[in-house]
Amino acid sequence: MRRNEGRGPLYRLYISRLRRRMPATVPHHVAMMIDGNRRWARQLGFDSAAHGHRAGAAKMHEFLRWCDDLGIQVVSLYLLSNDNLRKRDSRELDDLIDIIAELARELSHEPDWRVQHVGRSDDLPPALAEVLHEVTARTRSHTGLHVNLAVGYGGRSEIVDAVRSIIAKHDEQGGSLEELAASLTPEQIGEHLYTGGQADPDLVIRTSGEQRLSDFLLWQSAHSEFYFVEALGPDLREVDFLRAIRDFATRDRRFGQ
Repeated sequence: MRRNEGRGPLYRLYISRLRRRMPATVPHHVAMMIDGNRRWARQLGFDSAAHGHRAGAAKMHEFLRWCDDLGIQVVSLYLLSNDNLRKRDSRELDDLIDIIAELARELSHEPDWRVQHVGRSDDLPPALAEVLHEVTARTRSHTGLHVNLAVGYGGRSEIVDAVRSIIAKHDEQGGSLEELAASLTPEQIGEHLYTGGQADPDLVIRTSGEQRLSDFLLWQSAHSEFYFVEALGPDLREVDFLRAIRDFATRDRRFGQ
């Protein structure tokens, strides 16, 4: 069953108290893996997963506002993987593509939010690729919340694409393979990722109780903290988010030391 949304006065009072007790330092970059949309729709008796995906998209818009209000500067949303493109039912995939396009347009109209597509455009239906290209271009100069939309995304593919880009650039400059091998560094690979120039995620959140990375930001999350929420995607509450931020603040981040 769907959880109680908790919109009553006691819930609002608790949220207000949590906000006042938030740590002074919050994550710079939060990555969100929204999961459980199909289960949510099935549990509520809907005949189509599209109801769950639409509710999940609305929740992600709300989630981004929570992040913006708290001063988080970058949020990455995992919306559609390369595996989804290959394995999802065609009707469900068509609905999901329309929902993602609608969400991207909505986000691009938020005041000063910068929306960026991260993923392979060539693998996407042309109409969706065009929408993502358009919102990325239109919001490129915005300086507010930076929203990465991982669509047609795969972490392994991203690393392959980064290495190919490095090789191509090196070849253009006339360098040898020996020189490339000697000069290649993790920092260089990082610069050629889809998120090149951005800070790595400090915190990765996943809904629905699943505890997997699912090919999301494999390179960037090497030193990230993880937080798993039992709620299905559309049922995520602000209190769940604030608890994740508070939990993050208590962790001793060692960055491999």
